[in-house]
Amino acid sequence: MQRDGGYTLLELLIVITIVGTLATLAEPLWEQSVLKAREAALRRTLFTMRDVIDQYRADRGGYPVSLRDMVQAGYLRVLPIDPLTKSSATWQEIPAEPEGGVGDVHSGSRLIGSDGTPYNHW
Repeated sequence: MQRDGGYTLLELLIVITIVGTLATLAEPLWEQSVLKAREAALRRTLFTMRDVIDQYRADRGGYPVSLRDMVQAGYLRVLPIDPLTKSSATWQEIPAEPEGGVGDVHSGSRLIGSDGTPYNHW
């Protein structure tokens, strides 16, 4: 018997099974790395926004009435997008006590972070 160049059905099934197994093992690691990247982006965005709120207060003597005021005053080019909700409209504005205005900001996501605390408490 002479064999033509090509693969048998059994060889193809073995390769497909191996590739499928490897993909199944790699998928959770991929999801975890994406989550860590979003959490890092959220931490950085919150740090920047809190810094801008402090700069606004130092320059103007009071906290901004809303986050949009910081954009209108030129402290931010645009209101950043929350990496977890993928929207700039979901930020939670935390009032400054007793002065009023926006003293802090949190994510609008209701999900739980990898450290066990909700993102809207970061």
